[in-house]
Amino acid sequence: MSDTPASETPETTPDSPDFDAMARDIAEVPAVEVIVTVAVNLMSAAAVKLGLTEEGDQHKDLDEARKLVHALAGLLDASTTEISSFHAAPLRDGLKSLQLAFREASLVPDEPGQGPGEKYTGPLYA
Repeated sequence: MSDTPASETPETTPDSPDFDAMARDIAEVPAVEVIVTVAVNLMSAAAVKLGLTEEGDQHKDLDEARKLVHALAGLLDASTTEISSFHAAPLRDGLKSLQLAFREASLVPDEPGQGPGEKYTGPLYA
């Protein structure tokens, strides 16, 4: 006899996600919304790693922040033609703010054009 109730199959136990339901849910979300959500998540994570949250230096890690800012810049560059300026403009502004915060937080600043994401956005001068 199994300890799992008959109403719970291995795919739907509380410990394992229902991938079919998740796929149905994600299928209903427009691509622009997925892109914007991922961008906002990258921005939030980068802000934490830059020490810009209430906890400040507790989670500060510039190496991790560099990766997140670079990934955000790449995502925005790749999706420029796919999302409207209504969505893209605030994301680009947020990216620039993160890039400036990174430059300010760095003990040894990168040369213009060498900072995180500047490969996609062009040189940033502080």
